[in-house]
Amino acid sequence: MRNRVTGATTVEFALGLIVFLMLVLGIVDFSRMLFMWNAAQEATRAGARYAVVCDDTGQQALVLARMKALLPQISTVSVAWEPSGCTAATCQGVTVSITGLNYQWISPIAGGIGPLIQMPGFSTYLPREVMRKDPNSAAICS
Repeated sequence: MRNRVTGATTVEFALGLIVFLMLVLGIVDFSRMLFMWNAAQEATRAGARYAVVCDDTGQQALVLARMKALLPQISTVSVAWEPSGCTAATCQGVTVSITGLNYQWISPIAGGIGPLIQMPGFSTYLPREVMRKDPNSAAICS
């Protein structure tokens, strides 16, 4: 007599597959969060680079547009030229900051528990360069 329990194997496989897929989706989701973290830091660096090289003092919209090319989720950007109220000839540096950036989970468990994660603020300071005369990049201000 053969004992027929083929249905039990299918149920065990399905339960194991659910656990495995949730683990894989969690790893993918965490990787996406780290990628967004790195992209936000790179966007602040690129925004500060644009602001310090180009003669667009006081125009946050141009810096924001440059940063959105790297990370479209950015909405709140702070650009502070130092000293305050300086011109292209008198600026000593620029600080670019991102605040209010949220991360949305896509995995089923984490997405159901806490849909948004508040990312920390990102900030980069760069000293002044020769504005509009960067010998290494002629196209950055275009």
